[in-house]
Amino acid sequence: MTEYLDPRSGATYPLDAPRWCGDDGAPLMLTPMPGIGRDAIARDRRSIWRYAAALPFAPESPITLGEGCTPLVPARIGGGSALLKCEWFMPSGSFKDRGASVMLSLLRAQGIDHVLEDSSGNGGAAIATYAAAGGMRAKILVPDSTSAAKTVQSCAAGAGIQLTPGSRQACADEALRQGRAREDGIFYASHNWHPFFLQGTKTLAYELWEDLGFRAPDNVIVPCGAGSNVLGCGIGFLELLRAGEITRLPRIFAAQPAHCAPIARAFLGLDPVPARPTIAEGTAIAEPLRTAECLGVFAESEGGAVMLEEAEIAAAALSLARSGFYVEPTCAQAAAAFEKLLAAGTIREGETTVIVLTGTGLKATPRFAEMLGVAL
Repeated sequence: MTEYLDPRSGATYPLDAPRWCGDDGAPLMLTPMPGIGRDAIARDRRSIWRYAAALPFAPESPITLGEGCTPLVPARIGGGSALLKCEWFMPSGSFKDRGASVMLSLLRAQGIDHVLEDSSGNGGAAIATYAAAGGMRAKILVPDSTSAAKTVQSCAAGAGIQLTPGSRQACADEALRQGRAREDGIFYASHNWHPFFLQGTKTLAYELWEDLGFRAPDNVIVPCGAGSNVLGCGIGFLELLRAGEITRLPRIFAAQPAHCAPIARAFLGLDPVPARPTIAEGTAIAEPLRTAECLGVFAESEGGAVMLEEAEIAAAALSLARSGFYVEPTCAQAAAAFEKLLAAGTIREGETTVIVLTGTGLKATPRFAEMLGVAL
């Protein structure tokens, strides 16, 4: 039986009661699950819910807007061939719809109808969107310095926005306080904390496996902030390995901006340094909760992490746009990382490499205007 798991202490908790952390406040995962084979795919569903049999339990009425089933497009990137997984083809414009759909569906089935999130970007937009679709109330905490342009999407979906004084970390701390207090009966459904969110991001692994004719790619490169795609791919491909559907794991690589790269620095054995502003703002997570688990995925898959300078990220974003892929600089990092890995010989031409592009460039138009010298 699947349970909540504290991977640090080994403590487990039953799934029948909603929780987002352990009794001592530690972040949780779920105990390993066996995975599914191709015969368990619900082929009549064109969404991530075609893999519902791989989830810890199946709600009677999932909250779905057709998320998933995103294009996988061949492209030439920096002199090499890769497959671009276009994850911005989602209802709210980013890959976080995978996690939001599953997390809120499972929480609603557990009786939760009012959720709290802290995010000024794609996470908040996804939670607001799927809460609205599921008839749930949502409250999004954002730093008081956040541009209104970043919260309009959540407001339009009906979420309540609370501006929090101070830094992004201060905002996260206030969300933790409110989550522990359960003010007004609200439940802390954080995309960074709740393990159900990772059950949504793991569907990326199942989808790539199906996209590629039921085989694993050689390499998967993802942009990384808190690591939800690193962990989701790690969980999903391990399940496929347990189910006997693949014979090896793909190497999983994370791309982070050098200005804020705590996970990459830990992998590379570098000392921590203070975070600095970056154009890859969607991955600017200074204190990720699951660094140890991400490092475990790199070790098990024989992958790793790459740090990118601001100029490399900007160049990749503009190069992708001029090839027809208008994506956030945040996810353009994955393409820049591919170029570096290819040049270093870590990845070789002829291998099947998937570059995961996570968010639409429409959300970063001011950044592109800056890079292009265009006045808005």
